[in-house]
Amino acid sequence: MRTQIQRRILLWRALWLLCFAVLWSDTEAQLRYTIPEELKEGSVVGNVAKDLGLDLSEISNRKLRIASESGKQYFSLNLRNGELLVNEVIDRETLCGQSASCVLPVQVIIEDPLQFFRVEVDIQDINDNSPSFLSDTKNIDVSETTLTGAKFHLEPAQDADVGSNSLRTYALNKNEYFVLHVKNDNDGTKVPEIVLQKALDREKQSIHHLILTGIDGGDPARSGTTQITVKVLDANDNAPAFEQDLYGIKVTENSAPGTVIQTVKAIDLDDGVNSKIEYSLGSLTPDAIKQLFSIDSDTGELTISKSLDYEISSTYKFDIRARDKGAPVMEGHCRVQVNVLDVNDNAPEIIITSSPKPVPEDAPAGTMVALINVKDSDSGVNGNVTLAISPGTPFKLKPTFSNHYALVTDSQLDREKFPMYNIELKASDSASPPLVSSKVITVNILDVNDNPPVFSERVYSVYIKENSAPGSILASVTASDLDTGDNAKLVYSVLDTNTQDVPVSSYVYINSDNGSIFCMHSFDYEKMKIFRLIVLAKDHGYPPMSSNATVHVFILDQNDNAPVVIYPSTSMGSVTHQRMTRSAKAGHLVTKVTAVDADSGHNAWLFYRLAEATDSSLFSVNLHTGEVRTKRTVSEHDDSSQRLLIEIKDNGEPIQSSTITVDILIEEGVHEPVSDYSMKTTENNNKKNGKITLYLIISLGTVSLLSVLTLFTLIVKCVRSSIGSSSCCVRRTDSEYKNPNRNLQIQLNTDGPIKYVEVLGGDMMSQSQSFGSYLSPMSEFSDLTLIKPSSTTNFTDTLNVLDASLPDSAWTFESQQQKPPNADWRFPPNQRPGPSGAGVRPDEAGATAGVIAGTGPWPNPPTEAEQLQALMAAANEASEATATLGPRYNPQYGPDYRQNVYIPGSTATLTANPQQQVPQQALPPPQALPPVEAPKAQTPASKKKPTKKDKK
Repeated sequence: MRTQIQRRILLWRALWLLCFAVLWSDTEAQLRYTIPEELKEGSVVGNVAKDLGLDLSEISNRKLRIASESGKQYFSLNLRNGELLVNEVIDRETLCGQSASCVLPVQVIIEDPLQFFRVEVDIQDINDNSPSFLSDTKNIDVSETTLTGAKFHLEPAQDADVGSNSLRTYALNKNEYFVLHVKNDNDGTKVPEIVLQKALDREKQSIHHLILTGIDGGDPARSGTTQITVKVLDANDNAPAFEQDLYGIKVTENSAPGTVIQTVKAIDLDDGVNSKIEYSLGSLTPDAIKQLFSIDSDTGELTISKSLDYEISSTYKFDIRARDKGAPVMEGHCRVQVNVLDVNDNAPEIIITSSPKPVPEDAPAGTMVALINVKDSDSGVNGNVTLAISPGTPFKLKPTFSNHYALVTDSQLDREKFPMYNIELKASDSASPPLVSSKVITVNILDVNDNPPVFSERVYSVYIKENSAPGSILASVTASDLDTGDNAKLVYSVLDTNTQDVPVSSYVYINSDNGSIFCMHSFDYEKMKIFRLIVLAKDHGYPPMSSNATVHVFILDQNDNAPVVIYPSTSMGSVTHQRMTRSAKAGHLVTKVTAVDADSGHNAWLFYRLAEATDSSLFSVNLHTGEVRTKRTVSEHDDSSQRLLIEIKDNGEPIQSSTITVDILIEEGVHEPVSDYSMKTTENNNKKNGKITLYLIISLGTVSLLSVLTLFTLIVKCVRSSIGSSSCCVRRTDSEYKNPNRNLQIQLNTDGPIKYVEVLGGDMMSQSQSFGSYLSPMSEFSDLTLIKPSSTTNFTDTLNVLDASLPDSAWTFESQQQKPPNADWRFPPNQRPGPSGAGVRPDEAGATAGVIAGTGPWPNPPTEAEQLQALMAAANEASEATATLGPRYNPQYGPDYRQNVYIPGSTATLTANPQQQVPQQALPPPQALPPVEAPKAQTPASKKKPTKKDKK
């Protein structure tokens, strides 16, 4: 028999497994499996990976895992094949009690990307429980006077199984006095009763033993029994009867303890003591119900003893007993069903199914951050939950399915502004008033390299003294990066650009970690005054980002160059030879010492001093111009050979100086000039003098032709002008050349042994400029010889004709690249560094010496026309000197004066014969000078010329 029953059980389980394998469904992206209870540990529920469409390789790669909402893990996941296995034996009755449906929810979580699935496992009941009675025995007292048809209530049997496996029917052993009657309550409960079908006779049989059997509907059926003992009594033959067999009561779960929920009433037809009724809960009422409810034994009032909770149980069923006080005691029973009504007494619960992970700041909108589940233990409207997120965050909630949400990004993230978000989740139900619960989750933002380095300054200016030791620090540049970690770690470097055709990397070195810039060698201000380097800052991110800054390095001048004498030339020895006539008067210009200093600013201010002299009372040296003049008239007692040692000092610190020795030969009458070249023979001198004569003849012819052409051009111009105006030409009342466009003035002076021309002028909107040209009539060799014009006025007219006939674009002058002016233009000519200009007049020396000019704007570079006019003035000076001498020499001997002609704003220089020049280092161009004049010898001709003040 047992073997047959076991076979039936196995067959039944196999059928259930077949139903589970065929009838599983997928609703709203959910899996549902059906299994019978009591499966062994390790039994297969279903292949989750296969049903979700995952390959075996994705099980471990995507970290497939399961979680249980109940907290206890009834199932496990086989990570090798994705099968869902029973983790332990499941007892449906323990898990779900008498519930008709028993479903275990299982959460399936897949990461990378994050996905969430809900799996429901329906636990089907099997007939593994037999019906049972709360008591194995039941005693019933029955009066012998009890009429046939009387019913005696029995305690119903309990079966933990549900459905068809639950209690189906009862059976009573065969006897002649009692029969079984089964009644169905409104809730479907089967209540057994025994009915007296034959009058009792205590004298025949005082006790009757009955066996009540409860049978379920399983296959095979299970059963349970209880023994009923019926004791026959005399007398009191009416039992109390309740007005209702079933009392249905509704009460809210928030009802206070002590509340009367119902009053039951029973009636006893007996009189006297036998009719007095005492109420009580049924003898088989569970203790849990006795703790919740109580009844007044006299009035039958049913009250609440302890607070009710709908979420624990929504329905309570128990019996109330009414007993009289007769002998024997008679009792009646009624059934009470208490339905608990739900109130909104449970706040929603927020469950973080998957904790948020850090999100990169470049994550696109819609990136899933976390999975959230909400639930409410209340029912109906009270259990409808709405989840909201705190405003002002770049996140939003995306519903997946019932009460499940995904937290996703809603907009672009920026870690530099918000590295972390504390997101408050608020869940509220639909009751009135609603209950609200909240939870804060933290989402960290991961940095990406989206910010380039930023320098503290875009352009740095650095100053360093020349001759600084190699390895000296120039500057320190700093940059910052808003990113973090390696994205903010910076490396500094110098872009390999060229400065003066030399890579800048050969000048400086930069510390790649802190941006400190060091010089690799000392600098020379005279070779390089400024250079630029570009510093690059690059981070370690991927891809790397960079930015650059420009560093201008200004080299400051130091007094490291001694003055260099450029005239008189001493190329053939350390002594220069000059000569003068013994008839020279006081103030006679013997020679002029010109020196330059390669330094700039105050370091290039030069001062001349007569250090030693054969006769110090005879000669003097101008402190600022270097002019050597006689202090008194030369007498016959003075030695014919005078030696002067002239010292030139600069204004730097420490002071640099140099000296030159000048031998002056005082001669009587007209003699051949003393040659500086002792190796030349008289024959060579004669040949050279012949060349000079030839040059003079050619120059005279050229100048004559030029005068004729000029006159012709002037006549043509006057004729053309007379057509449209009454006057032919505009007469000039002075000997100055003036052009309203160029604002030029040319002043010629032929007095004294030094011939010079001074050009004054400048643009209308710029500071006045002056150009001076000095040529000595005693030059031993002449490279430029012109015939003297007929007069100063003719020369000025020639310039006017040329200026009127030629357009502005025709004035050209080729020179080296123009350099920017330095600050020396702010000083008066007698304090200006570099080549010394013409000295001031004696009557103006006191007013101008040592006066520093105003600090106005820098002068504009000279126009091309001004440069050409300065050249023509110099040519005219040479023409006057040569024409005066003719093929021979002037009786008044002058110094061999080869003064350079400097044009401000340009490096072009007019010099003497290159064979007589001493090679010199290229110097910065002199700056624009204010108008000055050369000193004049005290001659009658000079007294007739208008002074500079009169012209102004």
